Amino acid sequence: MAEPVAWILTVGNEILIGRIVNTNASWLAEKLTFMGFRVERIIVVPDSVEDIAEELERAIGRARVVITTGGLGPTYDDRTLEGVARAVRRRLVLNEEAKRMVEEFYSRKGLPLTEDRLKMAMLPEGAEPLPNPVGAAPGSWLEHNNTIIVSLPGVPAEMKEMFSHYVEPRLARIAPRKAVHECGIRVLGVPESSIAPYLRRLARRYPHAYIKSHPKGHETENPVLEIRVLASAETPGEAERICLEVLSELRKIAEELGGAVENA
Repeated sequence: MAEPVAWILTVGNEILIGRIVNTNASWLAEKLTFMGFRVERIIVVPDSVEDIAEELERAIGRARVVITTGGLGPTYDDRTLEGVARAVRRRLVLNEEAKRMVEEFYSRKGLPLTEDRLKMAMLPEGAEPLPNPVGAAPGSWLEHNNTIIVSLPGVPAEMKEMFSHYVEPRLARIAPRKAVHECGIRVLGVPESSIAPYLRRLARRYPHAYIKSHPKGHETENPVLEIRVLASAETPGEAERICLEVLSELRKIAEELGGAVENA
């Protein structure tokens, strides 16, 4: 079975100007990869309805799943769901279930449901609200032309809780029945350019393993390489076997090139 494609769309001017590091995307990419999805795009766009809609329009029909993070809050520049609505040609409407979630959140704190707070309950028509156990803004689950668009808040604690409790279990139903295993070594004293042709040959021999070198030092002066292997197979045992087999080959290559090998 071909791996279903996933895109990650991060929304926020604060990321584009370098004020915030995009940890949400890396966390989601790892989660989706180990579920069996092929993450094909990680895109960052400003808080612009036009830009959000443009990237979603590109994704619809190409990606099985698109996850957006950021832009669900009460402020004027939180406009992600407007962009989603525009991309799927639907209206942005008050969702009664989302309204209940927002109202309950603020009522527990003795705060009224203001216009700005009610804004967080405006979802694309036909979208399903996702509970937010940590914060105020509900998420959104919308299916359109065989693409699932999931919108989550940008606050990492909220995003992770919502993904783990309300998104991951549902995505698991469409994820391929496949196991993924990761392993790695650290090679001392071998330049990356020296080991590169061997990695290319290994990649051809093991099509179900992604082999990637990460230089951690200078190329020629005391070089240090971390080499990671990500193997996929039908069963966890087979994925681990492939991973360890590639690792064994890497150890032999590194030693033949005069390098020292450490576990990573």
